[in-house]
Amino acid sequence: MLACSRARPVFPHGTADFRRRLCCRAQEQAIPLTERQNKKKVLVVGSGWAGLGAAHHLCKQGFDVTVLEGGYELGWKTKSLSPDDAGIRGFWYPYRNIFNLVDELGLKPFTSWTKSAQYSDEGLEVEYPIYQNSPQLPTPFGTLLNTQFARLPLIDRFTSLPLMAAVIDFDNTDSAWRKYDPITAREILKQFGCSERLYRDVFDPLIRVGLFAPAEQCSAAATLGMLYYFVLANQKHFDLVWCRGTVRDKIFLPWIESLKAQGCRFLEGRKVTDVVLNEKSGCISEVVCEKESFKSDALILAVGISTLQEIVQRSAALCAREEFLQIMKMNSTDLLTVKLWLDKKVNIPYASNVSSAPDNACAWTFFDLNAIYDEYEESASTVVQADLYYANDLLPLKDEKIVEKVKSWLSNCIKDFENATVVDQEIGRFPNFHSHFFPGSYKHMMRGSTSFPNVYIAGDWIINRHGSWSQEKSYVSGLEAANRAVDYLEEGSLARIVPVEDDEPHIQLLRSFNRNLYELRAQLPLSNYFLQ
Repeated sequence: MLACSRARPVFPHGTADFRRRLCCRAQEQAIPLTERQNKKKVLVVGSGWAGLGAAHHLCKQGFDVTVLEGGYELGWKTKSLSPDDAGIRGFWYPYRNIFNLVDELGLKPFTSWTKSAQYSDEGLEVEYPIYQNSPQLPTPFGTLLNTQFARLPLIDRFTSLPLMAAVIDFDNTDSAWRKYDPITAREILKQFGCSERLYRDVFDPLIRVGLFAPAEQCSAAATLGMLYYFVLANQKHFDLVWCRGTVRDKIFLPWIESLKAQGCRFLEGRKVTDVVLNEKSGCISEVVCEKESFKSDALILAVGISTLQEIVQRSAALCAREEFLQIMKMNSTDLLTVKLWLDKKVNIPYASNVSSAPDNACAWTFFDLNAIYDEYEESASTVVQADLYYANDLLPLKDEKIVEKVKSWLSNCIKDFENATVVDQEIGRFPNFHSHFFPGSYKHMMRGSTSFPNVYIAGDWIINRHGSWSQEKSYVSGLEAANRAVDYLEEGSLARIVPVEDDEPHIQLLRSFNRNLYELRAQLPLSNYFLQ
């Protein structure tokens, strides 16, 4: 459910953009029906980073691609608080595939590299610099020594160093996931000697906003993978840029129009209610959306966990397969977004900020939209947005109570908020929105291929070995699904996926030594007797 009081225009770029869209639709309609009938049909369910990524490559390979959009239950996407902009909204340095995409589309949607900060209910805790401009040191020393801690004693900071042993041991392989996934993030930090203050003021809030749940409810494997990708692989990886408006306006809409110009069809409001199994071939031959059905030679499900669970519950064909039944054991967490217009300018030192609520009620981020969005750059008032993660207990509250809480939390971080008055607001409620990587969840996750030869899965929650997270993983998994469809249909060429940056030499050496040690230990008597 999405509750908003201020709607954005459907065509935010003006009359010229409106004409361009009409032209694109005319081009789509002009494709001869016989030409479309002769092409192999690929259905993509979902129009986020994963779904659009798959459609993008498949259109270039000449397939008849149809995208089924059933996400309207999250709120109409013409609102300014769109599902496309909820959750993690920054674009980090290692997002090389997404950066290549926007270059290919000819878009310039991003700010320059920005600094950020982290707060607790006691005030400023950490200032994160632009790490590219800092002395380049080997991991983890670049992150540890270049980060500016406002109050955390040096001794507490150095208690993070032993955790590198777990980071080196966790190499994103299947065996590493199975070893660390049953352990909680809090437990792994405790085992390696993290101080209470470092955990409370730094690690726990970072884990909450990165994995959308408290550390005691997050898998240690997911935590190590996320921290390594964003923070520890290279000190530059924590540098980030922001979209200079909503992701939907700046990236998704022009991207969708370019796909329509290539013949891709987008059908809104189509909730998948069933799939039809061809018993002879063992493939899914049709997708049913209530009273409509669509034939498919290949199907890509690029949706979140909760949406896929709804599809599985409705489909006898999917319920008959074990990997789809396992997904019913996965969980999601709720997100609450709050956008406030204030009657006066508030000095917000950094455009993006992480914070923890009093009593550790939840972790949240807040953004100075005057510094990020082009449309608010000259505004006489302050426009701030707060995203509250693991907000399951906050969604039932009345809007007025939510605004009161957020205003109080903002004031704890920056005192100037106390003297400002809220003159307008938008509240976005997104139940079951974020994937929950709880301890033991790995064995229930799906891989990109399924037991149906022509059905593939994409999203930031599936198992793959690329090593990326969040939007980048979603987009990469969409390209991987497209490659599987290309391989199955035996037409077109594979998409080039930029791998994550290689480990630094000393990490490669330590991981090689660690693997050799484990291989030696495995040859010892009774090596498999004790619980690993």
